[in-house]
Amino acid sequence: MKVLVAGAGGFIGGHLVKKLITEGHQVVGCDIKPLDFWFQNFCNKSFTLDLKEIEHCLNVTKGIDFVYNLSCNMGGMGFIENNKAECMLSVLINTNLLRASIKNRVKKFFFSSSACAYNINMQNKSFVEGLKETSAYPAMPEDGYGWEKLFSERMCRHFTEDFGLQTRVVRYHNIYGPFGTYDGGREKAPAALCRKIATAKILNKKEIEVWGDGEQTRSFLYIDDCLSGTQSVFKSDKIGPYNVGSEEQVSINQMINIIEKIADYKVLKRFDLTKPKGVRGRNSNNDLIKKDIGWQPSINLQSGLEKTYEWIYNILKESNFMNNKFTKN
Repeated sequence: MKVLVAGAGGFIGGHLVKKLITEGHQVVGCDIKPLDFWFQNFCNKSFTLDLKEIEHCLNVTKGIDFVYNLSCNMGGMGFIENNKAECMLSVLINTNLLRASIKNRVKKFFFSSSACAYNINMQNKSFVEGLKETSAYPAMPEDGYGWEKLFSERMCRHFTEDFGLQTRVVRYHNIYGPFGTYDGGREKAPAALCRKIATAKILNKKEIEVWGDGEQTRSFLYIDDCLSGTQSVFKSDKIGPYNVGSEEQVSINQMINIIEKIADYKVLKRFDLTKPKGVRGRNSNNDLIKKDIGWQPSINLQSGLEKTYEWIYNILKESNFMNNKFTKN
């Protein structure tokens, strides 16, 4: 099949393109970032375009069989809490890709939603019960980013009902792994903490900054499990939305302990209660996707963090070596 991956220059998009290529598909990749800033690029064709514009969506969907829409303006909690309008503008991407898919007779359309679509009133304490797909209503998602995701889910449903376009929707729960953002403000907690502890070890520092009190909880899904869950839903005859997440809920402090063991390096935690913290607790309930699709994750947090930490540590170590080398010269 000929496949369009919107957001191909991003973290999940880059991994997905690689997987689709190995399955024998012809992949067209599109991202708003210049090609030099894509995390990975295995596409047969690659374009730098702003998919908020309908003309661009119409052009890149010509001759396409499948569309994977992973494209949105997003990042970790520090980004989405401070850029609500920018996050909501991503609704134009999904809306115009759906319109273009009808015009160009796309066979199937995938939308990547988020656990941020869930009602925040159900996430106000640590170690909450896993969120079921029905927990998104009555609606009170995270402001900005969460509202955009929930609205776009409904758009997919109604394009299926009104126009017959096959849509598939999943809600990702904190995807992490190598070849993603680990600094600059858009990174999520696993990458940020791996970076902080790796940096402390390389520079022989004893303290790291932690946002909040460290008792906020989440579940985190490794990228390989994310891809298998995505493909399982996409290839099924079910519309969704489905949770694609882990049920292994940990606090930020517990995750720091895991990374310390991986790094073989202990740090002191300096808590900053002024920084964005998000909801107090969030976890995935996978009962529905297990029952309907037969999918469940296979990689535990320890194993995923080992691979993520190693990737980040090696980049930082090489960067520090090169900086010292040039300084001495």
